[in-house]
Amino acid sequence: MVIEQIYTGCLAQGAYYIESNGEVAIIDPLREVQDYIDRAEKNKANIRYIFETHFHADFVSGHLTLAEKTGGTIVFGPNATTKFDSHVAFDGEVFKVGDLSIIALHTPGHTMESTTYLLKDKQGKDIAIFTGDTLFLGDVGRPDLAQKTTMTQEDLAATLFDSLRNKIMPLADDVMVYPAHGAGSACGKNLSKETVGTLGDQKQHNYALRKDMTKEEFIKEVIDGLLPPPAYFPLNVALNKEGYKSIDEVIKTGAKALSVNDFDLVANETDAVIIDVRHQFEFVKGFIPQSIFIGLGGTFAPWVGALVKDIHQPILLVVPDHMEKETITRLSRVGFDNVLGYLSGGFESWVASGKEIDTLKSVTADVLAQEIDKDAIVFDVRKPGEYTSEHIENISNTPLDFLNDHISEFPSNKDFYVHCAGGYRSVIAASILKARGYNRVIDVAGGYGAIKKTKIKRTQVTACSNSK
Repeated sequence: MVIEQIYTGCLAQGAYYIESNGEVAIIDPLREVQDYIDRAEKNKANIRYIFETHFHADFVSGHLTLAEKTGGTIVFGPNATTKFDSHVAFDGEVFKVGDLSIIALHTPGHTMESTTYLLKDKQGKDIAIFTGDTLFLGDVGRPDLAQKTTMTQEDLAATLFDSLRNKIMPLADDVMVYPAHGAGSACGKNLSKETVGTLGDQKQHNYALRKDMTKEEFIKEVIDGLLPPPAYFPLNVALNKEGYKSIDEVIKTGAKALSVNDFDLVANETDAVIIDVRHQFEFVKGFIPQSIFIGLGGTFAPWVGALVKDIHQPILLVVPDHMEKETITRLSRVGFDNVLGYLSGGFESWVASGKEIDTLKSVTADVLAQEIDKDAIVFDVRKPGEYTSEHIENISNTPLDFLNDHISEFPSNKDFYVHCAGGYRSVIAASILKARGYNRVIDVAGGYGAIKKTKIKRTQVTACSNSK
């Protein structure tokens, strides 16, 4: 028996490879599927099933491509409807994979088709549950992402409570829990950094599995503090339900090297957004005017999804050497398939051509400390939870996730400063603001980590009610 978690940190997503006696099941695969195929071929095994725990909102799954390339059967849980061939399991249905059994446990609540897959060994012992977004380590799936339903988030939370109590918690404490996501995912609010655990540990430490918890308490605690989901989530759900282009086609189309002149021509003749994926330290020193920074070094694809909004948006890329395929692949994971090409030779070729460049002013936290004494205007673009924990005294929170909703709140005629935790998100924010004509934006290098080392006054709040 082989159980492998294939974890993609930049998406905080876990896919699973299960093998027994020459047969393989894949659970929640990423869109690029060759890795799963290579693993099976190396072991001379065949991929028999592709299990989907639900219609994912935060990434485009690889179920269609994997089925086309291997002949494996796509399996969804009850209530699922697709525009492609799939097997809709009934609650309790058993699937054989070699000497193993995989049982579909319908666990609605995150979405109505959400299903947990229980793995039993040859002797019938419960080994593990693959919980999708029903149960995370430290949290449960948010109940506000189900598409096209008359149920409220309160209704879904109540359903999730029943699913957890009736299907998950009765299982033995030594059963392993393999969730679809870890810390950093927008599918929950309190996910652990750990990506594998035991059910017994979750019964002890996961707030949502408290034995004495009433349904009303569960609903309140699960819903409390939920931020609006990223705009691309429903678009990804649609792709996972209805189908999508092969990632091979997406990469072939997008990985088109453009000369400086051709790149400039395409940028001027289309409404393409230019995304520069270099490190923020390089970006602030020089970039193509009107381009925005979203670096590959961070959670690149989710930030593109949160800030670009429309997955059909044409995109031009500025990438380091030989990183164009990686960049296009990451974009495709969240459904952004409309890459028109990348700048051949990278930013250096743009500079060498003599074309205009722009820069971003960045100062140290010590400089900010001096300016705060002069009533500097400062924006904190961290997440509300980070802001709540501690922030600069007398400034409010404008999370990067919702920057587009607050553009008008930034001053256009005076200097202002933006900071995050370490410098990545603030450069994203500053680049977007500068592209919108807010030329007096100033980045705080090192973010709050550097600010804490200064004499700048800081404070804490007990709720997120002051967050924008």
